[in-house]
Parts: sequence; structure tokens; C-alpha cells
Amino acid sequence: MKTKLSCSSIIFTACLSTLLGLTTPCTFAQVEPIIDMHLHALHANELGPPPLSLCAPFPIWPVKDTHEDAAAYFARVQIKPTCDSPLRSPLTDDELMRRTIEILRARNVVAVTAGDLDMVEKWKQAGGDHILPATPFDPESGKPTVDELRQLVKGKRVFAFSEVSSQYEGISVTDPRMEPYFALAEELDVPVGIHMGPGPPGAPYVMAPNYRMRLSSLLLLEDVLVRHPKLRVWAMHAGWPLADDAIAALYAHPQLYVDVGIISYAFPRKQFYDYVQRLIDAGFENRIMFGSDEMVWPDAESAAIDTIQNAPSLTAGQKRDILYNNAARFLRLKP
Repeated sequence: MKTKLSCSSIIFTACLSTLLGLTTPCTFAQVEPIIDMHLHALHANELGPPPLSLCAPFPIWPVKDTHEDAAAYFARVQIKPTCDSPLRSPLTDDELMRRTIEILRARNVVAVTAGDLDMVEKWKQAGGDHILPATPFDPESGKPTVDELRQLVKGKRVFAFSEVSSQYEGISVTDPRMEPYFALAEELDVPVGIHMGPGPPGAPYVMAPNYRMRLSSLLLLEDVLVRHPKLRVWAMHAGWPLADDAIAALYAHPQLYVDVGIISYAFPRKQFYDYVQRLIDAGFENRIMFGSDEMVWPDAESAAIDTIQNAPSLTAGQKRDILYNNAARFLRLKP
């Protein structure tokens, strides 16, 4: 029996990576396509001994008493959080990878997948066309070196530099140590995804002493973007909660994009919807991209997608732009 499908309901999942020069044949799927700009390939114990729990969303952020041990506070956030039906992380690396890739296939997602290169390549082998390999650079350690990254790109082992998490080290995007990497990315036309937004609540006390929220301001990117006008950058977590700064930067620098990251499913729904709506009301619905920031909770992928698809204030066209069209344009995919 023949089924008539509209163009919008057919995607060649392999074609995305084919167009990027990463693989070959194309396959059909009858689910509307999604591009996730923000997936992680991690070890199951990378954020702490599994299983870990995560509210999706947190109804209210836990308060930390000044006398409370950081480990005890973390336990109330990610081990025994006070919310209904929290997400649970798998116990093993293989289960984490298998369950995540199953969701990518079921939801027809192609994901820019970041992590240590060995782990990313393992996920690529298992997930095939659903995985676009990415790796970050670390300006503090200088690893990988610029030359190492150049070879990874030329060998088509890396498609993007992400997630660059220098904010956790208290390193601004304006730090001189970032400059050689930005120059390389501009030269090779490699997209760069930079963490500019929230970490876990209480980040300076529970896991990253040098983390500073002020480095979330997208206005910090201004000199970088002017110095490298051909550089493709997207700000992960959309600079939350500094919406005014994000709007100003998006207006002044029309090549800048954002992804929604973890604020899409772990943050109170009204806050997330209000934040996205502020960017849309300011005229930037064409530069907001979907990003799940799925780390060790496979179901976070579906939770993030559902948050966008169920958004009461977004039109069908805006949802498709966020879930697919904007990223396809940013990645320069051809129809």
C-alpha cells in the first residue's frame, strides 16, 4: 500500500551527515526531523556515582543553608530531588549509550554529540547517521592543541567544537587563550558551541569553584564576533537568564545563534517559555535552535523535545524552526 507523505514529514536521516561529508546512503523515516545541537557522550559515572536523578522540571530550586555541606546539598539536587517522577540515569556506559540512541532513532533526531573523542567515536559507530561528532577545546590546559584539532577536522573525525565549557573554569570568551581556537574555527569554517548560561544550582560550591554566572552574558562575544566575522558560533543555554544581553547581542550580531539547552526541560516551565518568548518577541525566532543538553539521563532527550512541541505560545512554524529549520540553516544544510 502506497502512503503519500508531505516533504515536511520525510527526512533522509543519513542525508544530513552526507551533506556534511560524513557518511553515505540516505534512509527514510516518517517522523518530522529534529536537529539536537547539544548532546553529550559521557560515561555513566561522569557526574557522580549512578544512578542520579534529575527533576524535569524542577518546580522550585533547593535552598542551601550556609552550614550545609556541599555534598549534602548536591544530594538534594541530583540524588533525592523533591519532585514527582524524576529522570533516572543508567548504571553503565553501554546502557546510557543504547537508550539514548534508541530515543534518537525513535524521535528522528540527528545530534551534534560532544565528549572525549574516543567516547564520541564509540557513539558514532553505534548511532551511525544520528551522531554528528564534536569535541571541545580547553583553553586552560591547551588541549587539544590547535594543530590536533586541525587534523581531526581534516580527517572528518570532528564536525564541531563543542561544548566549550570555559565558563566553569571562570574563563571568559574574551580570554586571550581562546583566540587561537576561534581563529582556527573561522579558518576551517567549523561551528563552535560555547556554554554561556547556567550550570547546576550552586555550581561554585558543588562542582566548579571558578564558575561565574556573569560570564553568561552574550555581550562578551562582541569583540570575538567582530574580530572573526566569518566565525560560526552558537551560545548554549541561550545566555539564560540574561535575556536583555542576549537580545542586544543577537540584534548587533546577526550571525549569532543560540540553543535552549538544559533550560528547556529542567527549569520551571513558565520561566523557560517566558525566556524563549522574550527572544521571539524581540524578532529572533529564526536563530533559536533546539539543544537537549542530554548528559546521563536518556529520557532528557524526549523531555526537551516535548517541552518545545507542547509549548502553548509557539506556533507550529516556530516549533519547526526551533526543532529543525534554524539549525539546518546554521549548519548550511541544503534542501
